[in-house]
Amino acid sequence: MNKIFINDLRLETRIGVYDWERHLPQTIRLDLEIALPSDKPFVSGKLEDALDYAAIIARIKSFAKDNPHPLLERFAEAVAQIVVTEFGAPGLRLRVAKLAPLPGVKEIGIEIERTA
Repeated sequence: MNKIFINDLRLETRIGVYDWERHLPQTIRLDLEIALPSDKPFVSGKLEDALDYAAIIARIKSFAKDNPHPLLERFAEAVAQIVVTEFGAPGLRLRVAKLAPLPGVKEIGIEIERTA
């Protein structure tokens, strides 16, 4: 399976169940491995045959900015559905982490895999 990956994508969003989390933007980190729908870009060299990772990043940033979620799980599921349904990816692995969410903790997160 051929994939593209996007590592260490950092976004500002409001995410969490506690009052302070819902009112303060937090930085979260995303790592994505996105399955390619075909081998066409390896032969053609054309962007229209590939997944446009810049467009994927822009869409995820826009979503994170405008859609607060109480749980990382729900946020991760929504991002996965965007990549699969809007960009036609046959599947992906996604890690979402809150950075320094609690004293003494570097990160807390979730990892999911989805297929179309």
